[in-house]
Amino acid sequence: MAKVLGLGGVFFKAKDTKKLSDWYHDVLGIDMGEYGASFKPESMPEKGYTVFSLFKQETEYFAPSKQEYMINFVVDDLLGLLIKIEANGGVICGKPEEYDYGKFGWFLDPEGNKVELWQPL
Repeated sequence: MAKVLGLGGVFFKAKDTKKLSDWYHDVLGIDMGEYGASFKPESMPEKGYTVFSLFKQETEYFAPSKQEYMINFVVDDLLGLLIKIEANGGVICGKPEEYDYGKFGWFLDPEGNKVELWQPL
């Protein structure tokens, strides 16, 4: 049966790819190689997983970003990373939230892309 086996990548445009890549490396610790970052399955926490989800066109969940998408990164220290992000020019969106499956926080990167962070419990 022909079917999708997993997420192979996330790609989006940037006004200044070098500057934004450097910011993601310096602030989020993402090792940006020649073709971007590679996340191996073994680096995912035990209860971590990847979600592909569709939102209604009129959703406000991605606000205040004007983008049609939002990336979610799995992290090991949500509050520590949000502090680091804010200290390095990222804009925190709302207050962190906690659910039975993990903690969430949101920010805008230097180009205004909203990013969601998830720390699985």
